[in-house]
Amino acid sequence: MDFRFDNKDLEKLYTEGKSKKYRLPEDITDKFFARIQQIEAARDIYDLWNDKGLNFEKLQGYESRFSMRLKLKYRMEMIVEWQNNEKSIGEFIIIDITNHYS
Repeated sequence: MDFRFDNKDLEKLYTEGKSKKYRLPEDITDKFFARIQQIEAARDIYDLWNDKGLNFEKLQGYESRFSMRLKLKYRMEMIVEWQNNEKSIGEFIIIDITNHYS
């Protein structure tokens, strides 16, 4: 599936491998890149839901906002703009990396 960034700092992290705002441990940055690759490789939303290690879930209180585990307490948050009526294929808009337990 397709993705894009709605956060210039995350886009910079993706294109340059570093960002002033996101000073993350190297293993978290590596997981960020791996998750982007998994989104790109997914045929539909079920490829992500079926991978239990991702902890891919819809966030409560939002229509189309989801999160995905990077590692331990870090999550990548995104909005999905659906491209079909079944809401199984969409464009992922990456909006943030958060510390889930802070």
